[in-house]
Amino acid sequence: MPIELTAADFKTEVTESSVPVIIKAFATWCGPCIQMGPIFKEIEKLFVGKVKFLELNVDQARDLAIQFGITSIPTILFIKNGVVVNKEIGYLDAEALTNSIQQFIK
Repeated sequence: MPIELTAADFKTEVTESSVPVIIKAFATWCGPCIQMGPIFKEIEKLFVGKVKFLELNVDQARDLAIQFGITSIPTILFIKNGVVVNKEIGYLDAEALTNSIQQFIK
C-alpha cells in the first residue's frame, strides 16, 4: 500500500530512502487519478524491495506539489538519491507504468 507523503516525512521517505522512490501526485477529485489508484497499488507488488511507492495529495501537500513543479495530475515522479530523474504526466495504464519503472530501475 503506497504511503501518503507529507512535508513532515519528506526527508525520511524520499531524501534518505535507500531505494529509488516513485511518487504519484493526485487529487481526490481527479478522474484519471482515481482510475490509476488500483493500478499503482497493484504494480507496487511487483517491485517490493526495489522501489518505494508514495502518493502525494496535491491539495493537502501543496508546498511539495509546488516544489516538484506539478502543474497537471496525475503525475508520476521518479526519484533517485533525492533527485527527480524522470516525470510522467497523465494517465498511465499498467503496462506503460511497469515499463517506465523498469527503465527507471535499470
